[in-house]
Amino acid sequence: MKIVFMGTPDFAVPCLQALIDNNHEIVGVVTQPDRAKGRGNKLAPPPVKVLAEQYQIPVFQPEKVKTQEFVEKLKELAPEIIVVVAFGQILSQAILDIPPKGCINVHGSLLPKYRGAGPIQWSIINGDKTTGVTTMYMDKGLDTGDMIQKREFEILEKETAQELHDKMSIIGAEVLIETLQLIETGKATRTPQDHEQNTYAPMLDKNTGKIDWSKSAVEVYNLIRGTYPWPGAYSSYMGKKFKIFGSEIYDANKVNTEFGIVQEVGNDYILISCGKGYIKIMELQFENEKRMGVEAYLRGHNIDINTRLV
Repeated sequence: MKIVFMGTPDFAVPCLQALIDNNHEIVGVVTQPDRAKGRGNKLAPPPVKVLAEQYQIPVFQPEKVKTQEFVEKLKELAPEIIVVVAFGQILSQAILDIPPKGCINVHGSLLPKYRGAGPIQWSIINGDKTTGVTTMYMDKGLDTGDMIQKREFEILEKETAQELHDKMSIIGAEVLIETLQLIETGKATRTPQDHEQNTYAPMLDKNTGKIDWSKSAVEVYNLIRGTYPWPGAYSSYMGKKFKIFGSEIYDANKVNTEFGIVQEVGNDYILISCGKGYIKIMELQFENEKRMGVEAYLRGHNIDINTRLV
């Protein structure tokens, strides 16, 4: 089949690579424009563009895909199917109507759960034990189209959002290839979503990572894992903001009348009370300082017991 691939970040790269490795005819790759990154604000290409150019695949970077000009460009490419993976723009009905075999999407959750931009992170933040990948036919709604395939798998106890992201991107590529084979052979089924069961996973922002110490240690631990590497879970000590990276749960069932209190400072940990249980901080980063283990941090700084974190 002639395919147009739409995707932008690292998550979409394994899917594009899988299409290439399986000798699909990719007539064009559509991705977001180059954006300024880093301290020097230099323009950087999206990861999908970098891969496409390695294989001399035509790349298109419209600021908006909905313009009539770009819709006409897509019609000229005449794709039989459009594959969308973490593209970052909503497709108009005019685009959805172009490919005769439809537009399909690889989504990082077991739909209809976690529609939206942050399914991987929210599945960890909310303490889910399993997650999965869903391929679906796209429609004009937000992740509301008929499902084609699902693959469920376990979220490991210590897995971060970054680790789950990397694992899911590989599994998503495998499911995509299986889905295309079903479509090519006319064996793909369409399963409507139960819209009454849908939940929404909004895009994370910097405030998502703010720790509420009145919550249980399990919930705080899940927030630390689910917001890694961005935006990061954070709190403040003596007016100085810091992020928490390495952490452990301690005495999870102990109910505390006071929370957010520095209970103990060991050689390589700081123990903080939560509404239920405790968090051992093992690795942190204060503002304008390097990320480091607590042992290294304590060589040059003091953390006072009975101080409240906010």
